[in-house]
Amino acid sequence: MIATGGPGLSSNTDMHSDPKAIKALLVEIENLSMKLGRRAAFMEVCGTHTHAVAAAGLRRRLPENVRLVSGPGCPVCVTPIEYLDRAIALAALPDVTVCSFGDMLRVPSSSATLEEARADGHSIEIVYSPRDALQFAEKHPDRRVVFLAVGFETTVPTIAAALAEAETLGIKNFLILPGNKVMPPPMQALAGDPELRVEGFLLPGHVSVITGWETFLFLADEHGMSGAVVGFAPADVLRGIAELLRQLIEERHEVVNLYNRVVDARGNITARVFVDRFFEPTTVVWRGFGAIPGSGLRLRPEWRHRDASLIEVELPEPVEPSGCRCGDVLRGQIEPPECPLFAKSCTPDSAVGACMVSSEGACAAWYRHERFVIGSRQ
Repeated sequence: MIATGGPGLSSNTDMHSDPKAIKALLVEIENLSMKLGRRAAFMEVCGTHTHAVAAAGLRRRLPENVRLVSGPGCPVCVTPIEYLDRAIALAALPDVTVCSFGDMLRVPSSSATLEEARADGHSIEIVYSPRDALQFAEKHPDRRVVFLAVGFETTVPTIAAALAEAETLGIKNFLILPGNKVMPPPMQALAGDPELRVEGFLLPGHVSVITGWETFLFLADEHGMSGAVVGFAPADVLRGIAELLRQLIEERHEVVNLYNRVVDARGNITARVFVDRFFEPTTVVWRGFGAIPGSGLRLRPEWRHRDASLIEVELPEPVEPSGCRCGDVLRGQIEPPECPLFAKSCTPDSAVGACMVSSEGACAAWYRHERFVIGSRQ
């Protein structure tokens, strides 16, 4: 079954951070939780939601029988060790410059971070967009410039635009290391996992802008699970939790769009067509999940001359950090404080695992906002 809009308070943008609206929603959730009369767990699968929930202190304001679990919504966190190993190996080549968003620089590989490799003399530049990397390539025609293409559906159109501009301008030394991922396949894996003890999903607003909310209908149609696309203000998230509780009480399973001021059913068709011009689905590895068919994007054959993964480099055997349970956090099997390294040897200033690096990582969000005020809720 499907639905849009949803009952409850209005979605007028003026109320999304209004304390009165938030208080009313918390009262509504409390009442719904008592009516449900048992425990319920929901998963947010967007790193921005993870950060927003922690920053607003929403987790500790929920009833004791309502639990919110973080999932694989941080693109930096789910990027596998092998990708970082290859990026460092490419940066070690004398004619290659690797360009990356800043948060990727502190993610550990099998041997070092990109930040450490940069300190050792590797040519690694921090950029703020794929186009910055393209401009660097234009200014340095004697170097092969490799952009680390990491992110979900929201970042791929800008990468496709940079590739199109490179072709138009004839900038032949601009390449990408494909690492983009798409959200529906890992959510299929989560929904079909008998060990996952969640009964509904807060669905990613940013991704849904591109894909449209109908892309998540499989949750209800194939798995009998509920889902709510929500925005990022406290009231947005709370409206989603209330909706999921209401569906449990009424024993229905629907995918509901509660972010209709931004998201529609079909998404940004122009952007998707543009992405399809350059990319096709492929099987890729997700940290914590392993290889998931159709969950990644690779360059189509006609654009493989832009593919830095075809450059021959020597790679080490991938080694995950000892004791790190980032993969279990990403699958919703544990909460960050249950990792033995959390807030001890692993902190944002000295991250052992990827989940502690990005601000969208669950471990980083818990460390900054929740470690002193809430323990693990089983």
